[in-house]
Formats: sequence, structure tokens, C-alpha cells
Amino acid sequence: MKQRILFVAAMLIAATIVEAQQLPPGKWWRRPEVVRQLELTRDQQDKLDEVFRTTANALIDARADIDKLQVALRGELDRTQLRRAELQRLAAQLTQARGKLFERELMMLADMRGILNEEQWTRLRAHLDRAQERPMQQRGQPPRRRQQ
Repeated sequence: MKQRILFVAAMLIAATIVEAQQLPPGKWWRRPEVVRQLELTRDQQDKLDEVFRTTANALIDARADIDKLQVALRGELDRTQLRRAELQRLAAQLTQARGKLFERELMMLADMRGILNEEQWTRLRAHLDRAQERPMQQRGQPPRRRQQ
């Protein structure tokens, strides 16, 4: 029971960390409002496209691995006789797969960060912080303090 609680807590923490780092979906650097706000050059947009292209397949594969493991885990939990060893094996694989996805997303973010100058990065962070606060405020949660 204690292991199960720790596992669930670890999964919630990992999901929160990944969510906090997420960029807007899609090719955000091609959206006219983002291009204007960040004052992105054509060269920067092309470089961001290249980072996205080189990372996209790995991200798709990593997300598919997570989806497959979640289906397997649900199937295992639906069995009339639970197999604890199998649940633990699947849970470990799922944790590892989520970690891999997080690492790939983070490295893509780092590569994209390297293309932006300091001012553009600061603007993007402010935009992401505001976007993250909106759903929290809609749920009645107070906005988070900004870290400098």
C-alpha cells in the first residue's frame, strides 16, 4: 500500500514538472502574434523549424510508448486477479518512458532557447507564465509566484 501511494505521488509530481515546462502546442514560432511579440527573425523561425523537425519523431515515439504502457497498465488493473509483479514492472516502464519524454521535451526546449536572445526568452517565459495562470485562476486557484 505504501509503495502504491509513493508511486501515485511520484507520478503526480512528474506530471506537474512536465506541465510547467510545456511550450504552446504546435509551431508556436510561426504564429503571427508570437512572431510580433517576440520579434522573431525569419532565420530564427527556420532554425526553430529545424529543431522541431529533428525532435518530432522521437517525441511521437515517446508519447506512443507512454500510451501503450498506460493501456497495458489499465488492462492489468482490470484483471480479476491482480499480478503485483507485473503491475510493478509496467509501472517502472511507464515511469521510465515518461522520464524519457520529459528529457526529450526539455532538450528540445533547451535547443529552442539557444536560438532566442535573452529578451525574446524573457517575453516567451512571461507568455507561458500567463497562459499557465489562466486555467488555475479559472479553477479558483491563486496565481503562482514568479521565480526570477
